[in-house]
Amino acid sequence: MSTPIRNIAIIAHVDHGKTTLIDSLLQQTGIFRDNQQVDERVMDSNDLEKERGITILAKCTAIDYEGVHINIIDTPGHADFGGEVERVLSMADGVILLTDAAEGPMPQTKFVLSKALAQGLRPIVVINKVDRPDGRPEEIVDEVFDLFVALDANEDQLDFPIMYASGRDGWCVGELGDEQKDLTPLLDLVLKHVPEPNVEDENAPFSMLATLLESDNFLGRMLTGRVYSGTANINMQVKAINLDGKVVETGKLTKLLSFKGVERVPVESVKAGDIVCIAGLTQASVADTLCDTQVTQPIPSTPIDPPTMAVTISVNDSPFAGQDGSKVTSRMIRDRLMAEAETNVAITVNETEGGEAYEVGGRGELQLGVLIETMRREGFELSVSRPRVLFRKDETSGKTLEPIEEVVVDVDDEFSGTVVEKISLRKGTMSDMRPSGGGKTRITFLAPSRGLIGYQSEFLTDTRGTGVMNRLYHSHEPYKGDIVFRRNGALISTDQGEAVAYAIFNLQDRGIMFIKPQDKVYQGMIVGEHNRPNDLEINILKGKQLTNVRASGTDEAVKLVTPRKMSLEQMMAYINEDEVLEVTPENLRLRKQFLDPHQRKKAAKEQI
Repeated sequence: MSTPIRNIAIIAHVDHGKTTLIDSLLQQTGIFRDNQQVDERVMDSNDLEKERGITILAKCTAIDYEGVHINIIDTPGHADFGGEVERVLSMADGVILLTDAAEGPMPQTKFVLSKALAQGLRPIVVINKVDRPDGRPEEIVDEVFDLFVALDANEDQLDFPIMYASGRDGWCVGELGDEQKDLTPLLDLVLKHVPEPNVEDENAPFSMLATLLESDNFLGRMLTGRVYSGTANINMQVKAINLDGKVVETGKLTKLLSFKGVERVPVESVKAGDIVCIAGLTQASVADTLCDTQVTQPIPSTPIDPPTMAVTISVNDSPFAGQDGSKVTSRMIRDRLMAEAETNVAITVNETEGGEAYEVGGRGELQLGVLIETMRREGFELSVSRPRVLFRKDETSGKTLEPIEEVVVDVDDEFSGTVVEKISLRKGTMSDMRPSGGGKTRITFLAPSRGLIGYQSEFLTDTRGTGVMNRLYHSHEPYKGDIVFRRNGALISTDQGEAVAYAIFNLQDRGIMFIKPQDKVYQGMIVGEHNRPNDLEINILKGKQLTNVRASGTDEAVKLVTPRKMSLEQMMAYINEDEVLEVTPENLRLRKQFLDPHQRKKAAKEQI
């Protein structure tokens, strides 16, 4: 007799504790030995995920409980990685909606829940972190119910079970006063509430929808997805068909893998309803149907929301090109971007007219920043433009439409005025403002995406690091008008060499420096921010004039102000249209598009 199966996805806003809850589930179901050393947030396997403390890629794991095989999908919580969430929900028969006991439903909770409800899934609501001192679990339940109603949930979905948990401490209860032991109440509820996979005909030919794609050094292309019908065995002949029903390729299933904990276990056969990983095909991709050779109809797949933002990526043509990285040619960059677009459906790649550069579209600054940071760590050198939003034309009125985001900020009451003023300057309009307890205010805005580029760091400065801002795509609306981003000009180096402390000291009054002594600079490189709106060319290499006359002790000591340090995303948002960011494995440098001052003047005249 075959093992019963349950397929569930855990969805939540970023930082509400999905990955930590899965850690506790794996620990308590005996996946790890008692003496086994296990990383915290074991599902965040990617280096960038560990560093930033966020889930970027959706991943599968599985546990066995009471004789039932439970496949669990950990989904990203950040809106920029929503493309992952949309796809993986098609593999699940139920979802656990995790909500923070203090923060309540946030924009991303709304986004992932709307996708789950649209697929007819019945969520289990878990109020997590109920041990927080500022927790308000009863109020949060009312807020979650209001959210379900706002998203047009049906009667079955509105009748959701509620659990209270602390994922970090590994316990879950049905009522707040119950004994806090372990997570078995949650697992029991999953078995009772989540239906078994719906398999209409067990004897039908094999078909499976590919949902996640990755590459393995030994097994090659690995496709993860749900088996919708039939069974498959090792070395079975299959074909891959796309959404139009065209055959992409035919081949053999060389490896079949089932999930057990954080590992994949080789199996001889897989059956309908299970989530599995297969190897053996070289062309099949995400949203393709992998099936028996006699199947002709593809499994329908949900369309992915289009990208809202793009950057132009080209080869690094600075004087220091090729000094740090090993992958510097246009062809290498093209192949890497095309490979990313294949595995990440939320990213699009188009060649520009001359074929010299590539326009990379994505969901937001963070997603594009993560891609560029990943490429940088792989040894690539790139030039990156300022992110820009992708406009649409309204077919009926002919107006230009731009993406608008819903922005929810939680700030201390004293900072609310500053935040409202700053977002208003960026063409945002306030739609709601209410106290959220503990001296904090929750303000909701509708603001253009382009106005929010680079605002995150300014927001943290304005709120002294205490504010929390969450963004979510809302709609496309008519163009809101011009927005001034950077009010100050740049300090531009006039020569190539190593920066001199004496020169920096004498130029500090001109603005804020981005470099320190001994940093390599070149002509056209941006070394600081000018105090005034115009750009200023400066000689950062000028040393002190030396004579054979002894100093009488009147020289002032050279005291340098600490240079401003910016992250990759901050630099991308900082640059203007006529500037680019040079990205190498060792350095991030800001520079003018045209390094020669005469070319810059000529280009400025042509624009007028």
